[in-house]
Amino acid sequence: MLKSWFSPTLVEAGCDEAGRGCLAGPVVAAAVILPKDYKHKKLNDSKQLTREDRELLRTEIERDAVAWAIAEVTCDEIDVINILNASFKAMHRAIDKLTHKPELLLIDGNRFNKYAEIQHECIIKGDSLYLSIAAASILAKTYRDDYMFKLAEQFPGYGWETNVGYATQQHRDGIRELGITPFHRKSFTLLPDQLELFED
Repeated sequence: MLKSWFSPTLVEAGCDEAGRGCLAGPVVAAAVILPKDYKHKKLNDSKQLTREDRELLRTEIERDAVAWAIAEVTCDEIDVINILNASFKAMHRAIDKLTHKPELLLIDGNRFNKYAEIQHECIIKGDSLYLSIAAASILAKTYRDDYMFKLAEQFPGYGWETNVGYATQQHRDGIRELGITPFHRKSFTLLPDQLELFED
């Protein structure tokens, strides 16, 4: 079972993002504050769960959390500030939206841009160690997937209904055949040979 807290006394918010490695769509982050004594046997890193499990846990997290919030950074912003900074910015925006102020931020990963005067701890593979980070990973993943499923209806042919913007063969084939959409990240290598994708 994952750990309920990093500090026994401070109000903690777990933070994680989804979509960092995608070729299309926003990067989405979540921040979650869980009750200090929270326990859950199934709550885990979103990548270790089925889609059905994530959807069930999403409902439980939203019900049980002291506070939670979702935020995104668009593909256009990613192209300007790069994906690492966009990931941090998405987390900052999610923290901004929390209805309770955390005293400690638990960040999944090894780097973070300091948020205001709140202390933070970067934890490698934190989403498989701490419940609040795992909860954030699930909310970020499910909200971003829903966003990409809707975009798939507007832009068929890229396989976003299954690959949610990641660099699968189907997605790359769609780029070759159809070109790019307004939701593709132009700063990314969309194709290995980077054809003339951006010509009018």
